[in-house]
Amino acid sequence: MKVFVVEDNPVYCKYVCNLLAREGFETETASSLSAARKLADKMESEDIILADLRLPDGECTGLLQWMRNQGKRQRFIVMTDYAEVHTAVESMKLGSEDYIPKRLIEERLLPLVQTIRKEQERTRRAPIFRRTSEAYLSAKHRAKIVAPTNLSVMILGENGTGKEHFAQYIHEKSKRADKPFIAVDCGSLSPALAQSAFFGHVKGAFTGADANRSGFFQEAEGGTLFLDEVGNLMPDTQQMLLRAIQERRYRPVGGKEDKTADVRIIAATNEDLQKAVSEKRFRQDLLYRLQEYAVTVPPLRESSDDIMPLSEFFREQANMELERNVKGFDQSARKALLTHSWPGNVRELRLTVQAAVLHTAGDMVSAKDLEITGEHIRTSCSTLKDEEQEKERSLHALEQANGNRNMASQILGIGRTTLYRKMMEYGLKYGDK
Repeated sequence: MKVFVVEDNPVYCKYVCNLLAREGFETETASSLSAARKLADKMESEDIILADLRLPDGECTGLLQWMRNQGKRQRFIVMTDYAEVHTAVESMKLGSEDYIPKRLIEERLLPLVQTIRKEQERTRRAPIFRRTSEAYLSAKHRAKIVAPTNLSVMILGENGTGKEHFAQYIHEKSKRADKPFIAVDCGSLSPALAQSAFFGHVKGAFTGADANRSGFFQEAEGGTLFLDEVGNLMPDTQQMLLRAIQERRYRPVGGKEDKTADVRIIAATNEDLQKAVSEKRFRQDLLYRLQEYAVTVPPLRESSDDIMPLSEFFREQANMELERNVKGFDQSARKALLTHSWPGNVRELRLTVQAAVLHTAGDMVSAKDLEITGEHIRTSCSTLKDEEQEKERSLHALEQANGNRNMASQILGIGRTTLYRKMMEYGLKYGDK
């Protein structure tokens, strides 16, 4: 991580750089906005900008605005001799990390930069798995193209597919990425307290309201409000939420003035909301507002290419967390993993592999260690539209099964004899097992 110091006073600039150097931070400097813009093109995502408010060719808020418009999300800290509150507010709205008076630079700068560095180190240590199945990448593409817009997005998918991950991805790729991402579990909201939870309340608004409280809308101001399992909202809460989204305004409980709501709404559900509308459990007009664009996260059984790579990933994670040294999955375990239908999706797979790593006495996970019952075996494959697609699926199943025809036939949901006939028909010579 490097700190770029934008300051036109060379003496003060050197002083700040020396402070940072003593803590092990590498620095680069610029003395104007135009020079800083040139430096911005060489910055890495983890770098920090520390900029004087007043520079020879303008205020540093212009640099901050330019960077955000260019999609550059580096942390930005403003320093100044001027105690102008409106400028501080403007810089924070644009996404600056903090606003530090120069007389307090030694007291406040180093703790702030060290905190940022620790956050980034934690992020780097967090393992990431990039899924590559066609079904998953198609959903990710839809999320990517809608992210820069302000459309409300409905994320559809079964439990355990990773809908919140998609919501966070859309937020991170949006123009609101430097603003808050606030997640709300709609199933845990009490109808009596929902209004206060969403919009906040003022002191004395009701019994127990002994202080002002901000709600989810205020916490997410400028950013993204994620409504998880939105189908669980009660009718009164739905109406209240609809009004706030339509008018882009809301009023805290007990308040006398409305507040502007500048938030992007992303919702998620695992149920058929159109069916809920027909059953009078969900408002059609609210559904229209929430589902301006839809992204469907595929279940794991429809992206089977990801099963073994994910299993290996979760095995490595479990090894680190449980201090084990399990090296892989034997043939029986691979068969069990690939033929299970995974009704709990990625969440179920992770917990299953984690428990198996704990159970395994040797260095390879077996089917017995996985403790998968035969209750959710895949029994049929998707309809094959033509011979070329059928040939491709058959070959892919054989590759997944390392040539084991018995396992490949179970993956495809057909008999072993049928698979053998198709191999002869299409000239597939993969494996001899």
